[in-house]
Amino acid sequence: MIRPRSIYSLVCVAAYTALTLLSVPVSAQQEFTPPRTANGHPDLQGIWTNATQTPLERPRELGEKRFFTEEERRNQEQRWRDYIADRSQQSDPDRAPPTDGNTDLGYNNFWVDRGTQVNTINGEYRTSLIVEPEDGRIPYAEGARERLKARYASMGYDGPEGRPLGERCLMSFGSHGGPPMLPVMYNNNYQIVQTEDYVLILVEMVHDARIIPLTTDRGDAEFPKWLGNSIGHWDGDTLVVETRNFRTEQLFRGATEELVITERFSLAAENEIVYSFTLDDPQGYSRPWTGEIQMKRRPPESGRMYEYACHEGNYALPGILAGARQQEVNAEAESGN
Repeated sequence: MIRPRSIYSLVCVAAYTALTLLSVPVSAQQEFTPPRTANGHPDLQGIWTNATQTPLERPRELGEKRFFTEEERRNQEQRWRDYIADRSQQSDPDRAPPTDGNTDLGYNNFWVDRGTQVNTINGEYRTSLIVEPEDGRIPYAEGARERLKARYASMGYDGPEGRPLGERCLMSFGSHGGPPMLPVMYNNNYQIVQTEDYVLILVEMVHDARIIPLTTDRGDAEFPKWLGNSIGHWDGDTLVVETRNFRTEQLFRGATEELVITERFSLAAENEIVYSFTLDDPQGYSRPWTGEIQMKRRPPESGRMYEYACHEGNYALPGILAGARQQEVNAEAESGN
C-alpha cells in the first residue's frame, strides 16, 4: 500500500522530470551514438575550431548571469558583427603614426577571425567560457595577481630570450595551444588524430603539437615541458587528459608550478565536441575553476590546416630589440656619460 505522502512525492518527481525534459533542447534529448574507432572509443578525429567571441571571464556587470536568452544572443552577435565590419574598413594611408601607449592593432580587423557566435553548450548561450565559479571569473589566490604582474614586468629587452614565447614564435599566444586551449585572434583550428595508444592534437597557430599518451603511468614524464606533461585515459566515452609540470614561462595566468589542468573531450554530436577544462592550483587560485568551449567540426571544403610561417618576413623582434638599444644610447647621451 502506498502512503499518501509517497504518492505526493511520486507526483512531484514526475512533474519535475517532465519540466526538466521540456527545458532541455530537443537536440540534447535525442540520443546520440558517437562513431567509433577500431578499438571502440569515440572517434574525435578531424579538424575542429573553437572560434568564439565569448570571453573567458564574464563581464562583471553580468554578475552570475550564466547565459543569454535567444533575443539577447541575437543582439550580442549582431553587435559583434557590426564591430568587426567597422574595424575591417580600409585604413587611412594618411593617418598619423601611433603614439606611445596607443599602438592599437598592427592591422585592421580584416585579418582577425574569432568568429561571431556566442559559445553555445547544451542549448545555453553562455556569457563566459568560465562556468565555475558562479560569477564566471578566475578566482585568484592572495598574491597571485601581483605575481602575474611581476612576471609580465620581468620580460626584458636584453635579448630574444627575454621576450614572450608567442613573440618568439615558439608557442602560440593566448594559451591557444593549451592547455587550456583557448580561442585567440585567428587560426583557431585543431586537428585531432587518434591511435590505440596516443592522441595527437595539432594546433594551427605556430603549429604546436600535443602528443598525449593514453596510459595511467606517468613514467619519466616528470620534467617541465612547454605544453606540460600530459597523460590521457578514457572515462566511458569521454577523453580525459591530465597535465602538469609546465615550464614557468608557460604557466597560465597567476598559476604556479603546482598547477594541474584536467581536460575533457566529449563528442556531443557528429560535428560538436564539448571541451571542458579545470585548473587546480592552491597557490595560484582560491579554488579550482572550470571552463567549457564548443568545438565545431570544420567542413571538408574549408577545413584545411595551413602552415603557420610565423617568422617568415617577420622583422618585429629585431626591430623591438634595436629600439631598446637605441633607447639605451639616448639615455646615455642625455646623462652626459
